[in-house]
Amino acid sequence: MSRTIFCTFLQREAEGLDFQLYPGEIGKRIFNQISKEAWEQWMSKQTILINEKKLSTMNPEDRKLLEQEMVKFLFEGQEIHIEGYTSPEK
Repeated sequence: MSRTIFCTFLQREAEGLDFQLYPGEIGKRIFNQISKEAWEQWMSKQTILINEKKLSTMNPEDRKLLEQEMVKFLFEGQEIHIEGYTSPEK
């Protein structure tokens, strides 16, 4: 059975994540405040970041950058900006 939460990203009630996908306090915050839909949006943005900036999830500095961008995107409402990147939709 799915759980419903108030998603702080979407600013509405939405289906919550099934389990904590990210470790630590940030992970708890995501689990309690971010919906599946918002998490999927972040995953798409993260893929773009990894590909365009040639990041490695094995590199601790790259993981730190991804975490900072995730917090900005999910909790501060900041869009991901990559110098020179143009979205295919535009």
